[in-house]
Amino acid sequence: MTDEQDEYFSRLVDVDALKAYLDAELGAAERFEVEHHPEGHSNETLFVTHGDRALVVRRPPPGETAETAHDVLREFRVVSALQDTDIEVPTTVLACEDHDVLGSDFYVMDAVAGDVIRDEEPERFAAPAHRERVGEQLVDTLTDVHTLDHESVGLGGFGRPAGFTERQVDRWTKQLEWALEGTGREDDLPDVAYVGEWLAENLPETHPHALVHGDYKLDNVMFAPGTPPELVAVFDWELSTLGDPLTDLGWMLAFWRDAGDPDPSVPMLMSRVTEREGYPTRRDLVDRYEDRTGIAFERDRFYRTLAVYKLVALGEMFYRRHLEGNSDDPLYPTMETGVPDLADRALRIIDGEEPL
Repeated sequence: MTDEQDEYFSRLVDVDALKAYLDAELGAAERFEVEHHPEGHSNETLFVTHGDRALVVRRPPPGETAETAHDVLREFRVVSALQDTDIEVPTTVLACEDHDVLGSDFYVMDAVAGDVIRDEEPERFAAPAHRERVGEQLVDTLTDVHTLDHESVGLGGFGRPAGFTERQVDRWTKQLEWALEGTGREDDLPDVAYVGEWLAENLPETHPHALVHGDYKLDNVMFAPGTPPELVAVFDWELSTLGDPLTDLGWMLAFWRDAGDPDPSVPMLMSRVTEREGYPTRRDLVDRYEDRTGIAFERDRFYRTLAVYKLVALGEMFYRRHLEGNSDDPLYPTMETGVPDLADRALRIIDGEEPL
């Protein structure tokens, strides 16, 4: 661990305080280890060994955050509500609002065994039939989320679905404005403002209502050991609410690459795994989603542009955190050029140059 990584780790976790908390809640354990998981780009994830139990701690990044971002206790609430449903989620263990422990809210869940597909796929999946099943499992789980009777699991008041999509455009515009206040780049990014204006002018008049995940994509799910691929966990529910399910579909598609696509705007964000033979195309995923839910993916340019606009906002938020020294994530400094490249991609979708 470098000195910089060591300093950041010390800001994430007071190891002694976390052990004392877990010992008090779960019973004393002689073995105790904490490891920072570097793959996520928003909330922070810590792998914890407490005795013979493998746990995961989720907490916000240190330092100032945009309003409504990084709400780990909201994530805890929805994951806890889904425990006895067909939607695969980790088992939640504890939630803590005492900032004397880690300096922030956090929650604890049991670790899940398996593989997350990011830049590479497990070797056992490297066959067209298995790749096809990965895509099918991914979209089928999303349809399970969107067709869940959320009231039956206590999530009836989890959000305000009416007007959700309009609020999404407004919310992410405000997140972007927060980021630009710190980076000072507003005048250098005129395309970003245009994309926001286009979205506001092209809002769908109506939309379906459902539980939405908010960050649903291939590297936020886990597949069990063995074959055929079996999806065993959906992670990162911090943005979940009741709203427009088509925003989830647009987001998932923003990260799903077809063979022959242009080079990704931000290579560290966009895995090229799904370009390989056997993975379904975006059109295949949409067709399967429509068949299983009965929801037509109309106005796909709007929803796919909104997804990239959210990436623009997140990217500028990441860049601000980098400038302020509040992250050691190597992705964050790349957003100096990544944000304008993402804005270019949004323009291509708007202009029909990047079709579904």
